[in-house]
This record gives sequence, C-alpha cells and structure tokens, in this order.
Amino acid sequence: MSLDTKKCLPCSGEVPALSLQGIMPLLNQINNDWNLVEEHHIEREFSFNNFADALEFVNLAGAICEEENHHADFELSWGRVKVSIFTHKINGLVEADFILAAKIDNI
Repeated sequence: MSLDTKKCLPCSGEVPALSLQGIMPLLNQINNDWNLVEEHHIEREFSFNNFADALEFVNLAGAICEEENHHADFELSWGRVKVSIFTHKINGLVEADFILAAKIDNI
C-alpha cells in the first residue's frame, strides 16, 4: 500500500522515534526532494511564481494536516514554502510523518 493512501495514526507519545534503519525505507517511498535532517525531521522546499500561489499551497497542505490530525511546520515567503515534518510528541520521526509528506506531494 502506498503511503499516500494510508491514514496518519495519532501518536500517544509512547512509541520511540524511528532509527535510521527504520527511516530509510520510508524516505525512499516519498519524493526524493524531501531531505532528512539529523534523523529528526524531514523537510522540503516548494517554489512558486508568487506569494499568492505559495499561500494557496500552504492552505491546501494545512487542510490535509487538519484532515490527518498531524501537523507540519510551514515557512511561507514570496514564491517559496518550506515544509518540515516530525512528530512533536516524541521529537522524532514515525511512519505518519512520511504519510503526511506523501499526501502533501499530491497537491
């Protein structure tokens, strides 16, 4: 089953963050523009022609975050959006982070 068809499961905070061994197979299933940062979070920059298009993207991605009850961090500027994803409760990565990335890639 591809990641973008799965649902994000809420984290109770009782699961450990993934190790690099657990991260790599999931990272290989999402767009290769996502970068792994210190085995803590994944991030990707999206480029747009103007501020309005970047803002529209943030609103669409935000709606996905709300639907999945899993929230990314967004940095919005003219023609650019940086998205960072990790599970805040455990301060690391779990499968849901990669599911969210795959869904955001579908925008």
